[in-house]
Amino acid sequence: MGKFQVNMIGVMFLFTFGIAVGCSKKVEEPAGSITIKGAGSTFVAPLFRKWFEEYHKQHPNVVVDYDVVGSGEGTKLFLEDKVDFGASDAALTDEEIAIASAKRGAVLIPVTAGSIVLAYSPEGLPAQLKLSRSVYADIFLGKITHWNDDRIAAINPGITFPDRDIQVVARNDSSGTTFALTNHLSAVSEEWRKNRGVGKTMGWPNHVSRVNGNEGVAGQISLGVGMIGYVEYGTAKRAGLGMAWLENKAGNYIKPTGTSGLETLLQTKMPTNLVVFMPDPDGKDSYPIVTYSWLLLYEIYDDPKKLDALKDMVRSCLDDGQQESESLGYIRLAPSVVSVATHALGSISNR
Repeated sequence: MGKFQVNMIGVMFLFTFGIAVGCSKKVEEPAGSITIKGAGSTFVAPLFRKWFEEYHKQHPNVVVDYDVVGSGEGTKLFLEDKVDFGASDAALTDEEIAIASAKRGAVLIPVTAGSIVLAYSPEGLPAQLKLSRSVYADIFLGKITHWNDDRIAAINPGITFPDRDIQVVARNDSSGTTFALTNHLSAVSEEWRKNRGVGKTMGWPNHVSRVNGNEGVAGQISLGVGMIGYVEYGTAKRAGLGMAWLENKAGNYIKPTGTSGLETLLQTKMPTNLVVFMPDPDGKDSYPIVTYSWLLLYEIYDDPKKLDALKDMVRSCLDDGQQESESLGYIRLAPSVVSVATHALGSISNR
């Protein structure tokens, strides 16, 4: 029996053909099966779950075992040669690439993209909440602390906001989602850039609650009132959370949707190394916080059978798998990006 295994927020679950069951006992794998071990991003976990289950249906002898531990931990495990692939929404730094190059090399394959939204508890707040760049930066900085702040009211005329504390929820684990958000905040706020900076982990101000994983952030927001946090678009949508319309570089307030995220990607050309970030994208209709998500692969694999299965699985993600992206809240890759990613996959070989 094939499996998609998830380790999220300290709890282990086992997904067998989409059904979640307790994982107190290891599932027996069929004789001759090939197990591909991966770990990393929570951002892409729902999409990976769908992809890997579909792939198993077509290739019953291939088991994809993916631990949802966050981009930072996935990168660490990849660099320590403890997985067959990592997954990160922050790609790899030059230093990390140098570490990988000294061992088995690294090939970064973009497999999807998605918007990061500022999700909030909808109780008592408008369905079309608008937040300017300076306002949401100051919310994370702790300078705006109440929903009835005059600056929020000024960009949402005609709406009476509650006299309620703004409770910010952020990631505690090492996260590519955090990297993308702080990369954006550093681009739009000089104070954030000087005092906080960019990172997969962050020394959050005292007013910020900290939890693990995209699902953890969404769950925390849904349990309270007056809460706001950053989370992957599809996760927020499935949780029924409000999602703020954010001011982009052109000064327009953009509703987070798959279409607005695609507008962002169209403004940026993919370079030959397949790593690009969009901290403050151009375009009048671009949503301002969008990131690619990458598979971290080695240049060399010891087991030719595992390598063949891994490459075939990644090709399926880049081909038929893209059709699943939009329904789960992600942004399907442009054909040109799929083409260069598939070409890069061809550079991987066995010893």
